[in-house]
Amino acid sequence: MPNIKSAQKRVLITKERTARNKAEKSALKTSIKKFDAAVANGSHEEAESAYKAAVKTVDKAAAKGLIHANNAAHKKSRMAVKLNEKA
Repeated sequence: MPNIKSAQKRVLITKERTARNKAEKSALKTSIKKFDAAVANGSHEEAESAYKAAVKTVDKAAAKGLIHANNAAHKKSRMAVKLNEKA
């Protein structure tokens, strides 16, 4: 633990932010996995609703700076291709 008060505060803030980022990134991965499972399941309606939820999560992650905008576009594009293959 640092001796300087501002450094102590930075350590605490970093822990909080790391925990938040980890939780949000985990939620992002979960929503993408749910979409993949819905596509594999074969139900187009279920896959479409999962796609909308996953795209929303990806957009939020990109807006918060959790992932890069190009990474978000790449993820959304690949999901759209998967969705349209099963249509």
